[in-house]
Amino acid sequence: MTQDFYADEKATATESEIPARKAFAALWPFMRKHRRRILVCLGLLLIATLLSAAWPALIKQALDENVKNSDVEGLVYTVLTILAMQAVALWLMYVQRIQLERIGQDIIVELKRTVFDHMLSLDVSYFNSHPVGRLMARVESDTESLRMFLTNAVVIIIADFILLSVVLGIMFYFSVKLTLVLLTFAPLMIALVIGFERFTTPRFMAVRKSMAEVVATVTEFLHGVSIIQVFDRKKYAIERMNKANAEKFKNDAFTHITITAFFNVLWMMENLIIGTLLYVAGSWIASDEMTVGVFSTFMVLIWRSFEPLYRGSEQMFQIQRGITGARRIFGVLSEKTAVPEPEEPIPFPRITKGIRFENVSFSYGNDENWTLKDVSFDIPVGKRVALAGVTGGGKTTVISLLLRFYDPQKGRITIDGVDIKKFRRTELRRNFALVLQDIVLFPDEVRNNIALESAEVTQEHIEEATRTVEAHAFIERLPLGYKTQVSEKGSNFSRGERQLLSFARALVVNPQVLLLDEATSSVDPATERTIQASLKTLMEGRTSLIIAHRLSTILDVDEIVVIRQGEIVERGTHIDLILKKGYYSKLFHLQFKGSEQVVQNA
Repeated sequence: MTQDFYADEKATATESEIPARKAFAALWPFMRKHRRRILVCLGLLLIATLLSAAWPALIKQALDENVKNSDVEGLVYTVLTILAMQAVALWLMYVQRIQLERIGQDIIVELKRTVFDHMLSLDVSYFNSHPVGRLMARVESDTESLRMFLTNAVVIIIADFILLSVVLGIMFYFSVKLTLVLLTFAPLMIALVIGFERFTTPRFMAVRKSMAEVVATVTEFLHGVSIIQVFDRKKYAIERMNKANAEKFKNDAFTHITITAFFNVLWMMENLIIGTLLYVAGSWIASDEMTVGVFSTFMVLIWRSFEPLYRGSEQMFQIQRGITGARRIFGVLSEKTAVPEPEEPIPFPRITKGIRFENVSFSYGNDENWTLKDVSFDIPVGKRVALAGVTGGGKTTVISLLLRFYDPQKGRITIDGVDIKKFRRTELRRNFALVLQDIVLFPDEVRNNIALESAEVTQEHIEEATRTVEAHAFIERLPLGYKTQVSEKGSNFSRGERQLLSFARALVVNPQVLLLDEATSSVDPATERTIQASLKTLMEGRTSLIIAHRLSTILDVDEIVVIRQGEIVERGTHIDLILKKGYYSKLFHLQFKGSEQVVQNA
């Protein structure tokens, strides 16, 4: 839904560039399915506001008729009518508020789900330039601000608009002349409100930005707390946090000072209007042109007409937070992936020939600083191909391009002769299994970390995979076995155990292609020897691409492609490359200098 709806928006639009009107228009699809419930709530709000606004009209009857004529029974009736109107209005407002809160929760739940789903569809480069803390603010804080706006601020705005309309109507009904006198202050009031809104809007956006900065700072430092402690950088973290808090305090304080000033100006305006009413109406009462009842009614109506303005100033922060939240949420939803889906996708095939890189060049910055330069090589079906070279040579980028986390600027990648851009990204990736050096585990049961909640993966499949990678034994020794809860980042497992779980996760989906990026770098030599035998069995007849700094792990692959500074400099089997005594041979002997047994075995 989001991809089509926001197709005309710039992918790089900033919050300030997105009009509030456009942002709220984008929310209409989420509200449309609840329109009947919303209309019912608006109907209840209309009736409640009319009852609440109309009772001052009965003051004239109480003073000019009941009191003047000493009609005690009529006065009691009038008072009871006022109380009944207020009671019914309060009950209707209660029902309306409960229903609207439920609608707001339903809308926000769906909106959060949509924002999160859209984030997951964006390419990796988006997350490289957007800190996790700020993205968390979009999903939680901004949607909550929007909920408060929809269920609270909007209701107050509508109710106050009805209230002002009814109050103005009653004023005109009782005295056109006095109403026109009081309306001479209207242009000044309108200019004051508009000026306040325009002045505070950028300030409120600054507050939201500084709040997101505080959240981002806390999140980033808590994620890296071990590094902060080991390198004794607590002072640095506190200084960064103090700086973010100081900026937030400055923006927040200025905003609240502005609101207070606006509040005081409103209070002065109210007193000025009441003074005008006392002077004009007092002279008319003295000359019998106006009754005390009408005067009293006008006094109450003036106080009631200023209630929306006071509430508006109090709600302005919430209104601006809602507007800013809508802009920020829409900013995320308007982001487009730099790796588009094909217009006419074709089904992913059963690979019969293999994978080919054809003159592929890639730069992360879209400039001439190429990470890969004119790279061409084949991964024949069922063969094991390894990428070797020093860190920063471009090996991991090869996997990122193959999985379409990025698209190359030049050249193409094919599977059985078909450009991978013609496959749906999800379908393409479903046929690969990836094991990374940086192991990602989720706070869930062990079995769910392996199956990733796939309905197609049974317990038998999970245990078969864990036995293959020699993980079943240590899982069975856990207190709850496969139901043992994994702590955040898998901190209740050793690095070797976490690596074995990631191997099992890769095997359980039975992929056509296996991708190993420094997959055994986190296990000890004894564990590595154990899983190497399992991996050899696993990769037998399976198309595999292996990245390794530890060259001992790729001695028996079908071909080694040596990459240096983004270019292929050598290729061949391990024996061939050693005999060439070129770049690979130097790397190998440098890495295993002093390990005569490994060199002899080579």
